[in-house]
Amino acid sequence: MIRTARAGEMERLREIEVAAGRSFAAVGMAEIARDEPLPAAELLGYQRDGRAWVVTDGTDRPAAYLIAKWVDGAVHVEQVSVDPAWAGRGFGRRLIEHVAGWARERGAAALTLTTFAEVAWNAPYYERLGFRRLADAELTPGLRAIRAEEAAHGLDRWPRLVMRCDLRDGS
Repeated sequence: MIRTARAGEMERLREIEVAAGRSFAAVGMAEIARDEPLPAAELLGYQRDGRAWVVTDGTDRPAAYLIAKWVDGAVHVEQVSVDPAWAGRGFGRRLIEHVAGWARERGAAALTLTTFAEVAWNAPYYERLGFRRLADAELTPGLRAIRAEEAAHGLDRWPRLVMRCDLRDGS
């Protein structure tokens, strides 16, 4: 089941992000695996604005989550994380599809996101979901600002890119 996140679930979302992040250690990205999750207060801001969704298990406990924000007329997927205990069940894909519908209803032209280019469950995964890699010349000012923040955080140690999924074609 997909629903909006509840205010009391922010620590669970942080737990999911930490657990999902551990997978990066296996591909030589231990620094990413050790990265701190988003602060609960920041997650709560997304929740209050109605831009935080969860997929729940059979007991209504979040097993995956997605947060998004508006960037230059598109809905930018800021974070999507799946608890490894629930990986491989399509939870990430279902969250992306749900947010695409939400964005389409609100007139967004596209979904965007930033991701690691060479991690199997990052760029190649999103390409299978209909996202395409953007060239630098295609980046909007807001996307450039996001990439600058990521670079300042040290994420450019590994190849990163911006991706877009147009919503006008029914995707």
